[in-house]
Amino acid sequence: MIKVGTCGFTSKYFRYFDVLEVQQTFYDVVSEGQLKKWRKMAEENKVELTMKALQVITHEYNNMTYKRMKEKFGDVKNYGSFKGTKEVSEATEITLREAKALNATIIVFQSPPSFKPVEYNVRAVVDYFSTLDKGFKYGWEPRGDWYSNVGLLKEVINKSGIIHVVDPFRHQPLTDERYYRLHGIGKGEVNYSYKYSDDDLRKLRLMVRDGTYVLFNNIYSFYDALRFKELINRPE
Repeated sequence: MIKVGTCGFTSKYFRYFDVLEVQQTFYDVVSEGQLKKWRKMAEENKVELTMKALQVITHEYNNMTYKRMKEKFGDVKNYGSFKGTKEVSEATEITLREAKALNATIIVFQSPPSFKPVEYNVRAVVDYFSTLDKGFKYGWEPRGDWYSNVGLLKEVINKSGIIHVVDPFRHQPLTDERYYRLHGIGKGEVNYSYKYSDDDLRKLRLMVRDGTYVLFNNIYSFYDALRFKELINRPE
């Protein structure tokens, strides 16, 4: 089965898709009540939930993504980059607790372009994932210069035992298990305002196989995901 859905959602999305990625868990700590509500909706509609890890693990403190975080904890200088700090450790505990409450199957860690493929970051990624609870699958979506040395990136992913999360219109997947996050086509790494054409979706159809996760992450995500789901379900 090819699993189609969106990154982010409203309540109506549960009626249409196979999988939904919870993104609120990236920006801030989510209440237990809200997590249980989403889990209940997922179970009632037979929808698989995945989720994005809290940004404190992956992102250095900044004035953009962190403005949505209501209550900071610890020293913000210790945030991000998979550091071995108590703040990153606490963020990890929060993320795993939320994943259990959601019954999420995959936790996605997205690192920013500022997280470069230098030796201490390579070591940080491998060390970080080696310590995690084996009850979940983990995916990593690197951005930026990691793709200038694909051999190194593949080595890090293999050593860490994680899924390579990738936009297939921009880079080739490096693991057998496929988790695609589609950010739009165009310059740069994201183009959220992009609307996928029928030809784009036909090309995407050739990039997927049984078991692939296909999550649209553009402003037309609902409609593009619906169209793609209709395409893969259409008789040949």
